[in-house]
Amino acid sequence: MFNNKYSKTLSVILVIVIIAIVGLLIYFGIDVYRKFYIEEASGDAFNEFQNKVNEINTNTADNTILNDVGGIDLNSLYQNTTTSGSNGTGVTYMGYDVIGTIEIPAIDIEYPIIPDYQSSINSLNVAIVMLYPSNIGLNEVGNTVLAGHNYRNGTFFSNNKRLENGDKIYITDTSGERVEYEIYKKYETSTSDSTYMNRDTNGKREISLTTCTDDTTRRLIIWAEEVE
Repeated sequence: MFNNKYSKTLSVILVIVIIAIVGLLIYFGIDVYRKFYIEEASGDAFNEFQNKVNEINTNTADNTILNDVGGIDLNSLYQNTTTSGSNGTGVTYMGYDVIGTIEIPAIDIEYPIIPDYQSSINSLNVAIVMLYPSNIGLNEVGNTVLAGHNYRNGTFFSNNKRLENGDKIYITDTSGERVEYEIYKKYETSTSDSTYMNRDTNGKREISLTTCTDDTTRRLIIWAEEVE
């Protein structure tokens, strides 16, 4: 009788251990997928976008020279016939339009930026998302809010906690303009606080980065202003 109960207890423990191991394997498998597959795919989108805006800028510069000589508005002709998609470059990533790129050398990240589609969780799962404002593009006067997940594995905004005042952030928009921003404020706030989004920048171009803290109980906010 005792041996039978002992065997049943061991069997239950064994099943629990197996379930725990399978759960851990699934968790780490998802993490590996996110870290390597998403990183590779986003890297390809980043490079494609950069190449596209460089190509557009090169052709626009060439057309400007011809336009000055011949008096023909070749710039508008080029823009009307060679760009596609709502973002002006035709570059897409995971089904989303790429509206720009972000580079933060201090934590070694380069990612495409996609617009916020009605606060889509799916968009936040695959890229950096422009949360605010929704009616203008990147590198405009005012405060632009960029959100990224903290997966605690180095991807997206996981290492934003390592950023300090004076670190640089580079944003490239669909026109090919690459603006340098410098961090001047970093703080934590509650998850319900959104006051950092709609704030007065005194006519300057600024960005705010938002992500969750490692324990997910608060928000880590970073402010950066254009380097003039």
